[in-house]
Amino acid sequence: MRLWPRLFIMKEQLEALNTVILNFGEGGMMIVNIILAFVMFGVALGIKLDTFKKVFTNPKSVIVGVLLQWIALPAVTFAVALALSPLITPMLALGMILVASCPGGNISNFMSSLSKGNVELSVSMTAITTATAPIITPINFFVWGSLYSSIIAVHNDIPRLVIPFLPMLEQILLLLGVPIILGLIFAHYFPNATKKITKPAQMLSIALFIGMVIVSFSQNFQIFLDNIIYVFFIVMLHNASALATGYFGGKLAKVPSADRRSLTIETGIQNSGLGLILLFNAAIFPPEVWHGHYGGMLFITAWWGIWHIISGLTVAYLFRRKPLIE
Repeated sequence: MRLWPRLFIMKEQLEALNTVILNFGEGGMMIVNIILAFVMFGVALGIKLDTFKKVFTNPKSVIVGVLLQWIALPAVTFAVALALSPLITPMLALGMILVASCPGGNISNFMSSLSKGNVELSVSMTAITTATAPIITPINFFVWGSLYSSIIAVHNDIPRLVIPFLPMLEQILLLLGVPIILGLIFAHYFPNATKKITKPAQMLSIALFIGMVIVSFSQNFQIFLDNIIYVFFIVMLHNASALATGYFGGKLAKVPSADRRSLTIETGIQNSGLGLILLFNAAIFPPEVWHGHYGGMLFITAWWGIWHIISGLTVAYLFRRKPLIE
């Protein structure tokens, strides 16, 4: 069957993803929360307070980058999700919005270096968006997710999904904010110890996260395989729009070429792992509100974590081959 006819039946096919239900139980949820706290503590260890001071010495590119990350990307994602609404399920669209509401991923710093971009700018953006994520992530998801849900409900005559903002904000502030603050304080007052434990802590957090994902999806792997072509298409299009937002946003703001490369990569590389862990948390995404059926969000977020590495490395390689032009 040709691709385009298949795209028009993909919505019905993708409904199967929403049958995926994760049930960790009370003991399992405690482990999920501990892993989330440990991951965010490890991320915060790599953030230096001096990074925030540098913002004021050359603020333009950093401000542009943060605006692209926190305002432009969610808005563009909302538009893309709305345009794809005849083809995708609401839960897949909300998964896209959740990914866009997450901060930049740490791997973007390496990719910025590979692309001969401004690594300091990339590090600054990652640090700022990570530090502000406990507040901005739930706000962005609530605003754009609620708006999308309202429009889709009207046009498709389906019940409007009410996203519980305050409970979500409270939980994210607790589970993300506290470990980030503790990590920043620890790194500031114990710099020598931080140097020794940062890499092992980050490697351990990655290993724990991967293990949790494997356990969570092992019983639903066949459903993912049955829908991989559709999920691949959606994530590829969304990620391309994110990279384009960073590139053309930097061009519009007339930042230097090296900065534009970093803005492109930073906006296109999201901490989708954070989004996945948030989805695992029943306190943030309570089953009674989401009816236990948010598998589409899970699969979109998980595949993003794989695809943005491939696309990011590809873009970095293409940038590296071109000379910097001021």
